Amino acid sequence: MKKTVFLGTVAATALIGGMAAADTLADVKARGVLNCGVNTGLVGFAAPDANGNWSGFDIAVCKAVAAAVLGDASKVKYIPTTGQTRFTALASGEVDVLARNSTWTFQRDTDLKLDFVAVNYYDGQGFMVRNDLGVTSAKELDGATICIQTGTSTELNLADYFKSNNMTYQPVNIDSNAEGEQQYMAGACDAYTTDASGLAATRAAFADPENHIILPEIISKEPLGPAVRHGDNNWGDVVRWTLYALIAAEEYGITSANLEELTKSSTNPEVQRLLGASDDYGKMLGLDKDWAKRAIAASGNYGEIFAATIGEQTPIGLARGLNAQWTQGGLMYAMPFR
Repeated sequence: MKKTVFLGTVAATALIGGMAAADTLADVKARGVLNCGVNTGLVGFAAPDANGNWSGFDIAVCKAVAAAVLGDASKVKYIPTTGQTRFTALASGEVDVLARNSTWTFQRDTDLKLDFVAVNYYDGQGFMVRNDLGVTSAKELDGATICIQTGTSTELNLADYFKSNNMTYQPVNIDSNAEGEQQYMAGACDAYTTDASGLAATRAAFADPENHIILPEIISKEPLGPAVRHGDNNWGDVVRWTLYALIAAEEYGITSANLEELTKSSTNPEVQRLLGASDDYGKMLGLDKDWAKRAIAASGNYGEIFAATIGEQTPIGLARGLNAQWTQGGLMYAMPFR
């Protein structure tokens, strides 16, 4: 009952917020800064350093949108949100876009009245335990205490998984990844569950990552992506096609280093359109013809961003897997620029 009331309340707020802010693009331009909802702190995805400078995979999306819309990737106000506050922050207009490892689900799309513009990371829920627990499979967690963030899709996934496997568990509710890390390290729970990418990021921040393992079971589909308010289609298009510009740039070999050269020399019609060398596609979005070039220049193409923030050569150590380009056996696929 409590969850139903929460969803209904946020849905109502979303409708009000959507009506009150029907032209987000104009609001962002007038304000001169993009309000971007991000994680409270998840290394590799969105985390501030000691000087308050944010970096990470999700942060790159914020920067790309700011560059496309405002001409400057630094014109972003990062607003930390938890699993419980993120959707209210978006629905109420506190943030213009939510770039925070959030799963695209039926209820969020319909009941919360959010629009997920695209998927930028295909993930799945997993479990992390200490080596000394002696567990090698999630099916050995019967009766375990498990740390789980409230207000997330992982709650229902966890309940479904344990019920289908005729097991029981004791939830230890947490509000943020930082609290989850603290509780898990303090021994308040036997296991920590969240998206597998989040587990890898959390483990990488430990002083002894080698003493913790991520169990092999992936118990759900977690398509993560930026979200905007329902009802502002043009703003949704701006964010969607900015993300697609990053993905398409990798497919066509456009990098932050060679995009100026390719703008002049490429004979590929789609590259010419993407980089504003032929048709002015930016005009259709309410932007100028160089919007995509600025988005790509901000942090690089999708592959550059992945490699620099969460890839195999970083402490997070994530392989591309499903997030490889469709031409490389993955699911990452930009809609055509034509």
